[in-house]
Amino acid sequence: MKRKIVDQLIKWKNQPTRMPLILNGARQVGKTYILKEFAALQFSKSVYINFETNSKVNSYFDGDLNPLHIVQYLESVSEIRIVPDETLIIFDEIQSCSRALLSLKSFCEEAPQYHIVAAGSLLGVAVNRDKYSFPVGKVDELVMYPMDFEEFLWAMNRTSLSIDILNHFSQDKSMPNALHSEALELYRKYLIVGGMPAAVMEFIGNGSYLTVKDLQGRILNEYIADMAKYANPATTVKIRACYNSIPAQLAKENTKFQYKTVQRGGTATIFGESIEWLVFAGIGLKCQKVNHGFMPVSAYADLSDFKLYMGDVGMLTMKSGMATQTILSPMDEDNMFLGMISENYVAQALVCNGFPLFYWKNENTAELDFVVQIAGEVIPVEVKKGKRTKSASLNLFVKQYNCKTSIRISGKNFGYENNIRSVPLYAVWCLHPE
Repeated sequence: MKRKIVDQLIKWKNQPTRMPLILNGARQVGKTYILKEFAALQFSKSVYINFETNSKVNSYFDGDLNPLHIVQYLESVSEIRIVPDETLIIFDEIQSCSRALLSLKSFCEEAPQYHIVAAGSLLGVAVNRDKYSFPVGKVDELVMYPMDFEEFLWAMNRTSLSIDILNHFSQDKSMPNALHSEALELYRKYLIVGGMPAAVMEFIGNGSYLTVKDLQGRILNEYIADMAKYANPATTVKIRACYNSIPAQLAKENTKFQYKTVQRGGTATIFGESIEWLVFAGIGLKCQKVNHGFMPVSAYADLSDFKLYMGDVGMLTMKSGMATQTILSPMDEDNMFLGMISENYVAQALVCNGFPLFYWKNENTAELDFVVQIAGEVIPVEVKKGKRTKSASLNLFVKQYNCKTSIRISGKNFGYENNIRSVPLYAVWCLHPE
């Protein structure tokens, strides 16, 4: 399946000042697949090492970290000649071998002629847990996320529709009604399937939402296994409790993450580390509250107040138990949690495009879903699950901070009225920080 990150990998490959690359991302987002695909497209040969399953190679790194010696050893193990500019070295699950991570510094300083990519599902967790040395300043880094809606359209063989959406977004011009309805229908399917490549392939293969949910359940079990592997038993229980509480957190009228929702008497002291674990693992997305709508937005973040979304909207839909028919219905249903699924979808899309997540709330009851910076301008973003788009909070923010532009994401078509830009839910991927 076509993934946008390939363009960034090619750009890295062609940089004369290239350093070893670390590709981060949650489990099952497609890191291994895309690196092997990248190797096949851009290199004559590749050497693939999985440190989670290859204990023999793992143990070799306990000794000499001389890059040339490592290359000689990898050649003997793989029986593949490693030639600069022609061979890609792939270190998968590098969080399982701290010395292999450390070796990237040596490759950067002593053997920059080699193309070497390391992938880590829980690298942030491992570094934070074990406190071992990270090669700061000696590696390039990319983050891979689940497939966004545009990539989902590509996989569904609807590339022409994705081009139509981008063109109408760029021109701020309404889509023809038939295409608008079709795009919304595919968007609703995406809310169920999500962006995990295996789930998308399962859906394309048999069209069954039931088997997609089964596969998502297996991915969830992998997450739980990671919790047990990369945390002590007491912390594992807390991480699972925090993760399991996300649907309930989002279902509250006040969507701020509340530790007491996880457990009666819960506090940041008890569960703070568990939240960070979920964020480091890439399976939770943290959205910080900001107190003002000034530039730069991050300077006004309240670190004690945040919302927590799931890294993949399909996983949220599965975990919450939301009825498939409710999501697929074209009617504007009065279901509050459906609105939170839409909000999670938008959070995921914004993060994929490089936006840090912030939301705004004043001292009273006004709350705005997201606040972003685009081309040096602070822009409020309101999310609505359907076509009902009245919002006192958006109007209040615009008036208080004299915003020239605001964005409303909803089931409505493209448009522009009263300085509010209407962006359909299926077009959030078109928004970029530049």
